[in-house]
Amino acid sequence: MRSILRFFAAGEDAPRISDAASIDAQFRYHRRNIIFIITLGYGLGYVCRLALNVVKKPLMDAGVFTPEEVGFIGSMLLYGYALGKFSNGILADYSNVKRFFAAGLLLSALMNFGMSLSTVVWVSAALWALNGWFQGFGAPGCVVALANWFSNQERGRYYGIWSTAHSIGEGLTYLGIAFLIAMPPKGLGLPWQFGFWVPATICVLAAILVYIFLQDRPQTLGLPSVAEWRNDGGLATSAPRDSRSILKDQLKVLTFPSIWIIALASSTMYITRYAINSWGNVYLQEIRGFDLFDANLFIFLNTAAGILGCVAYGYMSDKWFNARRPPTNLIFGLMELLPLFVIFYGPANHFVLATALVVYGFGLSGILASLGGLFAIDIAPKKVAGAAMGFIGIFSYIGAGLQDYISGSLIYNSEVQVIFSMGEVTPTVYFYDYSTPILFWVGASVISVVLATSLWNVHASD
Repeated sequence: MRSILRFFAAGEDAPRISDAASIDAQFRYHRRNIIFIITLGYGLGYVCRLALNVVKKPLMDAGVFTPEEVGFIGSMLLYGYALGKFSNGILADYSNVKRFFAAGLLLSALMNFGMSLSTVVWVSAALWALNGWFQGFGAPGCVVALANWFSNQERGRYYGIWSTAHSIGEGLTYLGIAFLIAMPPKGLGLPWQFGFWVPATICVLAAILVYIFLQDRPQTLGLPSVAEWRNDGGLATSAPRDSRSILKDQLKVLTFPSIWIIALASSTMYITRYAINSWGNVYLQEIRGFDLFDANLFIFLNTAAGILGCVAYGYMSDKWFNARRPPTNLIFGLMELLPLFVIFYGPANHFVLATALVVYGFGLSGILASLGGLFAIDIAPKKVAGAAMGFIGIFSYIGAGLQDYISGSLIYNSEVQVIFSMGEVTPTVYFYDYSTPILFWVGASVISVVLATSLWNVHASD
């Protein structure tokens, strides 16, 4: 165990480099690599988190699991992720994020391989819960890397770039994986099994890339802190790392009322986010009449728009509002909320639905970049960025987990059986009513926007 802890522990400070030109060159080189690899690695890792969402209908159609069982299994990932994001957020502040993040990706891949072999509810639920916990290595590790390598006045832009990983991962899953399971190669198992094998392979490759290109703190390379390099006094990370002072600041995060409000706002927004991710493609197939690939293509549209939304949020909050998040939260919150009424209550017109999903994805990704971590990192002491991210994460994914189970139960309880008479054959077809879960999903967004707006006068800490 001591050997494992030493392997994952943050490195010691190396002798300081004195040549200013060398320092500048190394910062530019490593910062470019780090923002690229945490975005790519987190995006590729996402496919292992969302694989179940794409294969839900094939699993139900094959009679492997009922909608309620699928909802239960899906909720276990989110509970595991909530716990993992919190505990791993605390650990990430003490860790070498290069090794920490790579290990999470590799272990998540193993859980997806396991899911492809299971048709037992409790086994699948346990594997998916563990997958959630291992997925919880990613965001805290990436956020610690951002806090160590990017300063206060630029963090919004770089956090926005990293946040595009959510949309990249969702797009790869809902378009690429859906395409593959719609036409799986012969002899490689059932479509739902293939839908777990491909993400697992992708995650193994992502783990290798992260281990090669991600770096620990600048000081472990003989560089000054990014605060010193950019003359930004707001990121005081140059002091020696002391476990007791880190723990003290981690506990201090819990005393900030604004952090608790952000956590609740993020939790309710995650209800809507994961409702669309988890059930949107099923809703489009069963209520709007799309086939599997077209339904996932529509979901892909909102994730593709989310890439632009993340970047736009970071730029607008940094440049237009001087790194203030609340005004931008309101703008993007309304852009997320209003299209939901069109998606669920508007006409079944392909162009209208596509437009609404694009605007929804743009607004959702922007406000989640803030509520999901950036706003909390602004407020919390910078050397405990992982703990701040983890605290928000446990609320966010408890909300997401409750959503998946509640939504599955509401849909299952709305089941309507229609018996068709076809001579001697009388097949039974099952239909589901989505009106009640839709109220639950939209109402959560309303609450989130109200909570986020209540923090209008909150500013980043030094």
